[in-house]
Amino acid sequence: MKKIPSFTIDHIRLKRGIYVSRKDEVGGEVVTTFDIRMKEPNREPALGNGAIHTIEHLAATYLRNNPEWQDKIVYWGPMGCLTGNYLLMKGDLESKDIVELMKKTFQFVAEYDGIVPGTEPQDCGNYLMHDLPMAKWESAKYLHEVLENIQPENLTYPEK
Repeated sequence: MKKIPSFTIDHIRLKRGIYVSRKDEVGGEVVTTFDIRMKEPNREPALGNGAIHTIEHLAATYLRNNPEWQDKIVYWGPMGCLTGNYLLMKGDLESKDIVELMKKTFQFVAEYDGIVPGTEPQDCGNYLMHDLPMAKWESAKYLHEVLENIQPENLTYPEK
């Protein structure tokens, strides 16, 4: 079988950052898939299940309620490898276009205090698997170490 595009990225050289994973035309409109890479693959521990699950709930809630961007948000969810998240947005966008949005999103998660939305048994398929303290810690780490000082190599996939 032919490799899908996300398996052709050089994960050995991939840094934390924001990358355009792909662009697809859906119903005459472009949908941009972003790779929101919080961890360096195979070089640092992956995100814990509870932390990434909580990040998912908080980031998705924030993005879908953001007055400027809510109409462009299609999906936010964790990668199976637990090194980051995928963000699908309407529009032909580039990584640099959403840096400020990601700063605000991860600042929201890092500073969140309260009950995590959607953590009741009727709202979530694994409502017990949440870790707000680690979600805040991981989000603050990504915000301060990557997003606040983002460089070109954190916005474009490495050449193979």
